[in-house]
Amino acid sequence: MSVSAVDCVQPAIQHTRQQMFTGFRFGQWSRLALVGILAGELHVGGCGGFGNWAQLAQPRQKSGGQEFMAQAFPHIDPARIAQFAGLIAVLVLLAILMFFIFLYINSVFRFILFESVLRRECSIGDGWQRWHGAGKRYFLWQLVLAVSTWLFFGLLIGIPLLFMGAAGWLKDGSHHVAGIAVSIVLGLGVLLIVALALVAIQISAKDFLVPIMALEGLDFADGWSRLIGMIRTEPGRYVVYILLKFALLIAAGILFTIVAMIPALIIIIPTVLLVIAAVAAGLTWNVATISLTVIFGTIAFVVLMYLIALVASPATVFFPAYAMYFFAARYPQLGALLNPAPAPAPPAPEATPTSEPPPFSPPLPPSPAPIG
Repeated sequence: MSVSAVDCVQPAIQHTRQQMFTGFRFGQWSRLALVGILAGELHVGGCGGFGNWAQLAQPRQKSGGQEFMAQAFPHIDPARIAQFAGLIAVLVLLAILMFFIFLYINSVFRFILFESVLRRECSIGDGWQRWHGAGKRYFLWQLVLAVSTWLFFGLLIGIPLLFMGAAGWLKDGSHHVAGIAVSIVLGLGVLLIVALALVAIQISAKDFLVPIMALEGLDFADGWSRLIGMIRTEPGRYVVYILLKFALLIAAGILFTIVAMIPALIIIIPTVLLVIAAVAAGLTWNVATISLTVIFGTIAFVVLMYLIALVASPATVFFPAYAMYFFAARYPQLGALLNPAPAPAPPAPEATPTSEPPPFSPPLPPSPAPIG
């Protein structure tokens, strides 16, 4: 119970070194990269360069690039407007559907990642069969959290706006600058506090709730009840753990963002060349070109994410291992699996009696001398 968050950093590094670099296996890296993406463990601070694609495609002087962008929306007839509206509606519905599908897949892969780090071996197919039941229960928790977050932020933003609108501040804002400024500052402060609380809840769910649900077969409500009882015994250590992990996440994000520049350039450079070729060919925006752009962009994005996850696989192992070594000192079921007791030595064989004569018989006593 005396193990602190700082004490667990070195064991987690050693665990990562053994799993990822001792007897290097590319298959292990490739599977963990996929698991890292689907489990939401992509520890990169952002992929630089995406925001500059439009600038790269638009030269400073008037050229085919400007004409290409200028032809995006002017003089669109009603039929084309209906086509664009239908395309946007399909994309929105597809995005919502993909959100729920990914959330379910993410829920199952949280348990696959947990087992992969615990056993130091990643098996996706067997893991899916073993953990889809626990993943369903965790999926319900993530749905509850997502819906609660949306409702809370909607009320947090909507209620002040309703009050300001009822008071006339929005119609005549120049006469209520001080009140609006104070409301904005207070609102941002509350948003920051809520955001930090959500980060703490998410870290606790991924690092502590998942092991409890996995090892005891509980649903998320009973799991949270069990976890909260454990946190109450030493809340300070859990707070320090979350703060230290947040700092480690920032450091890992900076480090692996730098490393991720190599695969990013591999995808960005061909994509930019393709955009320039499209500009030179005089392509215009229509339903076909937009659809092709979305398809190609999605493929490029997926490939880029996988390459980044591949180089960031050590972080995918380190952070779950760090959580395990901290929580194992407080959760005996996990501690027994993470640090199994050494098997007792087999007992020494007992000597069995034998009827065979010894290899060397003792000499016979001397015969008595004859009498007479």
